[in-house]
Amino acid sequence: MDYLCERFCKFKLKYPLTAIKPIQSSEKSKKQQVEEMFDSISGRYDFLNHFLSLGIDKIWRKKAVANLKPLNPKYMLDVATGTADLAIECLKLNPDKVIGVDLSEGMLSMGRKKLSGAGLSDKIELRKGDSERLLFEDNTFDACTVGFGVRNFENLDQGLSEIFRVLKPGAMLVVLEFSKPRVFPVKQVYNLYFNAILPFWGRYISKNNSAYSYLPESVKHFPDGKDFISHLQSVGFSDCNMKALSFGICSIYTGVKK
Repeated sequence: MDYLCERFCKFKLKYPLTAIKPIQSSEKSKKQQVEEMFDSISGRYDFLNHFLSLGIDKIWRKKAVANLKPLNPKYMLDVATGTADLAIECLKLNPDKVIGVDLSEGMLSMGRKKLSGAGLSDKIELRKGDSERLLFEDNTFDACTVGFGVRNFENLDQGLSEIFRVLKPGAMLVVLEFSKPRVFPVKQVYNLYFNAILPFWGRYISKNNSAYSYLPESVKHFPDGKDFISHLQSVGFSDCNMKALSFGICSIYTGVKK
């Protein structure tokens, strides 16, 4: 038993979240690979999101944004905004402005087309940027959201620290992220779907061999639940909470900058 524990600990140290990349054999950084990966699948991303989640992702976003309603935020930041689905959901809070930031110009391009078609370009501004080096002044935003993006941070605590820095005192961070179900039989069905069915269809439709193999690996190594709460607290967030959705398939995390 001691030998197994030692081997497990070595595995965790050898492959932390920061080391899980779309292509493990590549010498490129995780950040570079994530940017290239999302550029390559950007044209099919929205379809795959809704198809592979059976549309449940839309419900998750609504529930995530609802946490911010009591704050009535007027100037909002959406980190890892992708094609701006979560930023668009934030408009239900009637903010004056939402700024979306993402590494992938391909995803931002698709998002801008979506905003233009819906007449929302005056409410949401999309910018290319690094979540770990946000180009905003301290104490700028009333709220920040991150939807399925913190797993892709090269340095998780650095990304969270940057978000904390640009939020005003009293502002809230809401993170929507996949988690690992632990209840039978949801755990078993989830693992089958996430590790076999989703990667197969993801690769087939996106024509990208690594993107939907990387997804289950990044979720597997993500410090979910109480572990992620600890990360939020370590960078300064208070009143941190977690709410599990869909039997633990996804979770909403919240934290406040005091």
